[in-house]
Amino acid sequence: YEQTFDAKLLHIESRPGRNSKNGTTDLEFFMRCDVHGSDVDVFIDSLKSIVEDVRSVPEEKGEGPWFPRQLKDLDRCNMLITKFDPDLDQGHPGYRDPEYRKRRAFIAELASRYKQGDPLPTVEYTAEELSTWREVYRQLRSVYPSLACRQFLDSLQQLEQECGYGEDRIPQLRDVSAFLKERTGFQLRPVAGLLSARDFLNSLAFRVFQCTQYVRHSSAPMHSPEPDCCHELLGHIPMLADKEYAQFSQEIGLASLGVSDEDIEKLSTLYWFTVEFGLCKQNGSVKAYGAGLLSSYGELTHALSNEPEYKPFIPEETAVQPYQDQTYQPVYFVSESFEDAKLKLRRYSAAIKRPFAVRYEPFTCTVEVLDQPCRIQNALRHQKKTSLS
Repeated sequence: YEQTFDAKLLHIESRPGRNSKNGTTDLEFFMRCDVHGSDVDVFIDSLKSIVEDVRSVPEEKGEGPWFPRQLKDLDRCNMLITKFDPDLDQGHPGYRDPEYRKRRAFIAELASRYKQGDPLPTVEYTAEELSTWREVYRQLRSVYPSLACRQFLDSLQQLEQECGYGEDRIPQLRDVSAFLKERTGFQLRPVAGLLSARDFLNSLAFRVFQCTQYVRHSSAPMHSPEPDCCHELLGHIPMLADKEYAQFSQEIGLASLGVSDEDIEKLSTLYWFTVEFGLCKQNGSVKAYGAGLLSSYGELTHALSNEPEYKPFIPEETAVQPYQDQTYQPVYFVSESFEDAKLKLRRYSAAIKRPFAVRYEPFTCTVEVLDQPCRIQNALRHQKKTSLS
């Protein structure tokens, strides 16, 4: 069509459709295009020749990207990135293992069928998956006391006592989600793979962490090119049980709602160097709090050696720092504390340009858009009442 209509395809994504046939769900494709007004009808007719249903929605000028306003809207935050998919990435350890790919497809289907409010799916892990988990757990557990931050160690101990964490069992999402919700209000929902930055960050605004359930390939237990349950359960979950860290994570999510693609890229880079690969100072030494470090023995020991460069966490500088997703980071950012990082992020977020502000309502798990003076005044009154009480 580009040759015929001089059209530009700006964005394409697939989402589960509303119609089901023979137990399968159709896909709907959303395309954002630049097409000259005189060519729109011909363009639509051409598409109709190859698909059943085509609808056009003119873009409203001044309207920013769609974002979720309530928990059930997260059912639409499911755009996957196929960069490290074992079916497509020849460098993935599971690419040449058809049994592994079949297993991954089965677990991915559990996540794809999930709707907000459903019971979290249970996965019966195989002996090979349990063996991989055991090797990862044992090796990381041996170095955590000297390299991980205090909050991580405290939470991991609680998870071992109350949530079945240990070498011989991979915890189930429903048990872990209940543990988190009781402590910080965070909850889990299953995801089939690596999520787009916008959808993942938007979910954090509701204190929802999108969590994988598959296990990395057994041939490479100490490294995974994509998030897997070893990364999520060992790297992220203990930190999300800390109130200060949970608040920091949610504020990144709230800052991402309705912002430009450029700002999403900057916020995802901030996320990368804090939530994934962050370091902090504690009692005169540097400790790890980033999930990418705490779930990777090799990079954890590398990050706390004399090899990499340390920089102070300054959001404006961190947001434009190039990063590595194939090898160890050459640069890490060190926060004075979670409280200090949160305050700096809050100031950075306030400078992001969008024609509205947002306020999260924890009792209803909804986001209120403050785009009119009366709504802003009501939000300020509510905040004042909350602080007085």
